[in-house]
Amino acid sequence: MKQSIFKILTNENIADKVYKMTLSGDTSDISATGQFVNIKLDGMFLRRPISVCDYTDGVLTLIYKVVGKGTEFMSGLKAGYELDILTGLGNGYYLGLAGDKPLLIGGGVGVPPLYALAKKLISEGKQVSVILGFNSKTDVFYEEEFKALGANVFVTTADGSYGIKGFVTDALGLVGDYTYFYTCGPEPMLKAVYNATTTSGQFSFEERMGCGFGACMGCSCKTKYGNMRICKDGPVLVKEGIVW
Repeated sequence: MKQSIFKILTNENIADKVYKMTLSGDTSDISATGQFVNIKLDGMFLRRPISVCDYTDGVLTLIYKVVGKGTEFMSGLKAGYELDILTGLGNGYYLGLAGDKPLLIGGGVGVPPLYALAKKLISEGKQVSVILGFNSKTDVFYEEEFKALGANVFVTTADGSYGIKGFVTDALGLVGDYTYFYTCGPEPMLKAVYNATTTSGQFSFEERMGCGFGACMGCSCKTKYGNMRICKDGPVLVKEGIVW
C-alpha cells in the first residue's frame, strides 16, 4: 500500500451516472489487475474505494458510478484537482489458471476491473471472451474498448433495449467453451454466475469498507477457509471457497 497525491487529467461522463477519471501519479504499487484504490475526499470521513480500470506507468484510470455523496462530489471535480489516494490495495486476480480461453463476466460497475485483466490476458496470447451486463442501453459502457483489445464481446441488458435481452447468465450459451472465468459485479449476479458456470473461477466482491487495508475488520465475510476481509484477503475470492 502506498499513499500518493494524484492530479486529475480528465473526468468525463460516459454512461448514465457513470464517469471515467484519469489521473497522473505514482502507480508503482499497483501490482495486479483487480486491485482497488481508496480516495480521500474533502469534508468526508471515510475514503471511497474504487476499482482500478487500467494503469500504466504514471497514469491511473478509474470508472465509478454516482451512488452517494462521495461519488457525486467526485463527478464534479475538474482537471488539475489533486486527490490523496491509497494504491495497491487488495489481492487482485491470479492469471495462472486462465487457460487458453478465459471468460470475463462483468455487471455494471463490476465491468471496469475486467478491462486491465482482458488487456493482460490478450497480451499473453489468450482468446478472451467478455460478457458485459447492464440494466438498460443508457448504462452501457466500454463495449468498444474491449473489442479494440481483441476480445469477443457480448452485451446483455435486463430490459432488452440493447444487445441480448436478459442477464449475463443468458449469454453463457453463446460463448462456447471456456477454460476458466473471472467475474465482478453485484452479489446477486455473482451468485447466479456461481450457479451457472461449469469451471472454476475467481469472484471480485463489492463491499462497504471502513479502512480499506484490513485494520477495522468491517468488511469480513465467511468462507470455507475461515473469515476473510474483502479489502485485504479479497476482493478476489476463488469459487471453491465461497459461502453464500
